[in-house]
Amino acid sequence: MQLPTTPKALLIDLAGVLHVGDQIVPGAADALARLRAAGLPLLFLTNTTRTPRRVLCAKMNALGLVMRDDELLTAPGATMNLVRARGLHPYYIVHPDLRGETGPDAASPDAVVLGDAGHFFDYAQLNTAFRLIMQGLPFIAMARNRYFKEEDGLSLDMGAFVAGLEYSTGTQAEITGKPAAPFFQAALDMLGVAAADAVMIGDDLRDDIGGAQALGIPSVLVRTGKYAPADEHHPDIRPAAIADDFATFTSRHLHL
Repeated sequence: MQLPTTPKALLIDLAGVLHVGDQIVPGAADALARLRAAGLPLLFLTNTTRTPRRVLCAKMNALGLVMRDDELLTAPGATMNLVRARGLHPYYIVHPDLRGETGPDAASPDAVVLGDAGHFFDYAQLNTAFRLIMQGLPFIAMARNRYFKEEDGLSLDMGAFVAGLEYSTGTQAEITGKPAAPFFQAALDMLGVAAADAVMIGDDLRDDIGGAQALGIPSVLVRTGKYAPADEHHPDIRPAAIADDFATFTSRHLHL
């Protein structure tokens, strides 16, 4: 898959591409400013499911990564759109900070929704979810990322808990964030561009690159965040381009 000569929009992952924890990836803020000056439409995509969108947006701005709420597409946001569209009343396993977006658990749930509860995962919650899924309730997961990069190293992400519930219940989770095709299609719809005219920039070979390219969006893998050298030799997922970092991509491929 080839990069478009002149992309009409960029889809940009956050963690691992623009920042790692509370540290901006070197050159990322300046590169972002150049993109804005050039007038290129941008949309920021994240599978982060511990932080509400408004809080995450405020954090990015505090770091010096200028963005608006309406430029941010999150896995929790996509999940709640699905919940509302289907009229569901779920039992949630989510981080306490996300309760403002999800609301409380239903008294008589008709679905199970799993997010990244972080340190708040516990056996009682997982067992309740297990029992509900075994009763036939649909199982929805905001993401299934394996791990993410923090300032002190790699950390376990929620994918292990998704896989555990899938294994124990024999039920496949419906994923609402990356790499799900509807998530990327929602991004294209928000920007009003065709897949071939956009470019995805990410650090996760499977969820960023593989997910986007499965929908026909050319993608760039950056060697920051959770990137590993083995990613460049994957037998099935091959990025349209590989760049040392976000700033290098903007200067070499977009000439900004």
